[in-house]
Amino acid sequence: MSEVNSIQGEEGNFTVRVKMHPRYVDMDKCIACGQCAQKCPKKVDDQYNAGLNKRKAIYVPYSQAVPLKYAIDAENCLQLTKGKCGACEKICPAGAINYNDTGREVELNVGSLILAPGFKSYDPSALANLGYVGNPDVVTALEFERLLSATGPYQGHLVKPSSAKGKKAIPVEPKKIAFIQCVGSRDLSPKANPYCSSVCCMFAVKQAVIAQEHSNIPLDCAIFFMDMRTQGKDFDKYYENASASGVRFICARPHTVKKDHASQEISIEYMGENGEPLEEKFDLVVLSTGLVIDPETVALAQRLGLNLQEGGFLKTSGFSPVASSRPGIYACGAFTGPKDIPQSVMEASAAAYAATASLAQGRHSCTSEPEVPPEIDLGHQPPRIGVFVCNCGVNIGAIVDVPQVAAYAKTLPNVEYVEENLFTCSQDTQDQISKVIRENNLNRVVVAACTPRTHEELFQETLVKAGLNKYLLEMANIRNHDSWVHTKDPEAATEKAKDLVRAAVAKAGLLSPLKETDLKMDQSALVVGGGVAGMSAALGLAKQGYPVHLVEKGGLLGGIALNLNRNYQGEDVGDFLSSLAEQVNEHPLITVLVNSKVQNVDGFVGNFRTTVQSGQDNKQIEHGVAILATGAGELATQEYLHGQHDGVVTLLELDRLFRERDQRVAKAGSVVFIQCVGSREPEHPYCSKVCCTHSIKSALEFKQANPETNVFVLYRDIRTYGLREALYQEARQAGVVFCRYTPQQKPEVKALESKLEVVFNEPLLDRMIAVEADLVCLAVATVPDREDQTARMFKVPVDGDGWLLEAHQKLRPVDFTNDGVFLCGSAHYPKPLEETITQSQAAVARALNYLSRSSIQVGGVVCQIATEMCSGCRACLEVCPFRAISFDEKQKVARVNQALCKGCGNCAAACPSEAPVLMGFNNQQIYAQIRGALVA
Repeated sequence: MSEVNSIQGEEGNFTVRVKMHPRYVDMDKCIACGQCAQKCPKKVDDQYNAGLNKRKAIYVPYSQAVPLKYAIDAENCLQLTKGKCGACEKICPAGAINYNDTGREVELNVGSLILAPGFKSYDPSALANLGYVGNPDVVTALEFERLLSATGPYQGHLVKPSSAKGKKAIPVEPKKIAFIQCVGSRDLSPKANPYCSSVCCMFAVKQAVIAQEHSNIPLDCAIFFMDMRTQGKDFDKYYENASASGVRFICARPHTVKKDHASQEISIEYMGENGEPLEEKFDLVVLSTGLVIDPETVALAQRLGLNLQEGGFLKTSGFSPVASSRPGIYACGAFTGPKDIPQSVMEASAAAYAATASLAQGRHSCTSEPEVPPEIDLGHQPPRIGVFVCNCGVNIGAIVDVPQVAAYAKTLPNVEYVEENLFTCSQDTQDQISKVIRENNLNRVVVAACTPRTHEELFQETLVKAGLNKYLLEMANIRNHDSWVHTKDPEAATEKAKDLVRAAVAKAGLLSPLKETDLKMDQSALVVGGGVAGMSAALGLAKQGYPVHLVEKGGLLGGIALNLNRNYQGEDVGDFLSSLAEQVNEHPLITVLVNSKVQNVDGFVGNFRTTVQSGQDNKQIEHGVAILATGAGELATQEYLHGQHDGVVTLLELDRLFRERDQRVAKAGSVVFIQCVGSREPEHPYCSKVCCTHSIKSALEFKQANPETNVFVLYRDIRTYGLREALYQEARQAGVVFCRYTPQQKPEVKALESKLEVVFNEPLLDRMIAVEADLVCLAVATVPDREDQTARMFKVPVDGDGWLLEAHQKLRPVDFTNDGVFLCGSAHYPKPLEETITQSQAAVARALNYLSRSSIQVGGVVCQIATEMCSGCRACLEVCPFRAISFDEKQKVARVNQALCKGCGNCAAACPSEAPVLMGFNNQQIYAQIRGALVA
């Protein structure tokens, strides 16, 4: 409830004035009990649910809001507007209502700023032909997202909105749903935007798949598209799987959407690929609306003197992708251009790096250590277990009878306290749990909520604040393992929740404190790969004050970018590379090793020892973290006569011809580009992401040199996503001819006496066309270096296509599961230069989480070998995926390196002698948990 009023000063010393709006609710007193909202008589449209239902004038914006505190809508509150009512003040048990609350201004002194103001969904009301106004069964993608959500207006049940209106409404499930792409995007009309919103194709595919899962009847989903822009990692696989599951993809842009009042269906009129007029009827239509920058954000940027570009997005350089035109002000997310979640998360980390680079000398000068109470010595105290059962809004509470589960928990052995929470993960509930632990002398805690994969660390932190060892926590996953998979059987789900809680309590009674030990952190880094990603990462780490070794297997720094001329924004790549390499070579904290390869890696986070072969010499490098930027290459192909005719070239070869002013380019009167050569094929089932932009950029170079040159682009889908769409529009206006082809009917290239002939099917004419060409340019796939063994030596995974596999595609896009090792650049997945630089800076930011510490903690949930039981069979060495176990040849027993052990338990499962003991999951605890689950 705050906004920036003004920013004054310069990098390193900004004064920011922030206006804080009145909440009319005291956050220190509010306990989020919800009684105020129950009594409030005033209902208004719920903005969070896109106006599909109502909320009260006193409200929590959404069920997982942070902070989870109520606020009064001053424009709709009867007390504040008319001086009548006051119901919330009368009912509030905490006395938190304050009608006299006023706003205030806060002044902050900061060294740099990051702008992440987000975006708005395009409002299709102005597009009368799409029938949005006045028809509740034509919804935007954001509205449909809320329809599918468990916290939405219909609790996740898929219904036609028109059938759910009124007190006597009988909700009806739709049988047919249409998704119309590019609503408000890729539209040259004054009421829309010419750019591509980048994310709409994927969220339409996702929504169609989820709609099928939510439907109780067979559901027909059709997606009307111009180009399917599923250019992200694994996105094409998702697209193909959706098609295989029955989602229909129709290449057309509907021109009219109208309601058939006789059948109550919605009619969609469009032109087929061969030009014939077609019509189809649906029960529900979803408009895939684009991303729009809020006018308030534009006004803020203008007040700050920042340069903007098309659509109100921040103007940035492709070589400094998160930096604004004003030093010290950075940006991330959709404000720099339309993008999806993984790229937004990368940009956020990159902005964090950029914003701190010039402030590195002041690191820790304004920080303070949080006060942690001393850990309580349990001694021989009997278990005193506290059980906290979460409703998770309606995620759990709408299916599981949470009060019944809480009442049952009170009957279990050693349970001294039970509490039911709306959101156990909210900050106020965390504080309450810490207080309850102290007041009731609890020494074990069971949280019955969602998955420990996302929330265990949060609850462990709560225990530490209460003075308990963080490993005295057990979680019962009554959401993912229960309410989410038994939505149609609430009674059975409630019984299963009891079983899960009973099992967790049984194990919790046997939990004991586990210890972590401090391990010294080597505050230096190794970067493998000397391309743009590797150089950017090395320079970023060095600017933060940490020594770096940069290892490059080739003789030059620059990688695949050495073959490029300009980026899509027209900036000179060669000049950038020269400057970047010079900065890297001259930086005193960077040691560059060219013609070098990683030969062996030992150690673990904080204490790696890597052997690098440079020429005939081997050098051992000690470092705390590593960044892998091993790059990718262009597919070697013989398709379309490549390698057999000098008139057939790849895009990188074409860039070289442009640089050398080759006569094949200068004299070309007819040029054909063929897209997806080797990409989106069974051998390489992914989109190489950069090819469409590269081809169109090259096509424009031919047209700019000679407008009379005939240029054809044969494509499956044009994927000039985001602001690159302007290039596509420019090429069409310049006379570049675009023709779609299908994998079943690929173009053919034949050699003539002095030229080439390209034969392809033109879908609109539905006939074969032959074009004589002087040059055929192939957009070949980008492929990983499968011979590079760096990933194997660092014990990090690759996916089925050979790309480095991140810990989590959306939330941890530059991390590995192996701590202290990070990834960036084309080794992760093909990407353009600005995204490569962004990811490298993000990897630097993530690496700083370790490098900025003098020590790290290891231990806890790790394996220990009971050496007296070890027979020396070495089975544990074979199954350990992290190579955390070694064999002591003198004692003939296995040993565990706790810094490498991730507590997976493979060794404990494989050992016939039960010598490995997984701390926190020993046999006694596991058997107790099993008995608890099975015995009512």
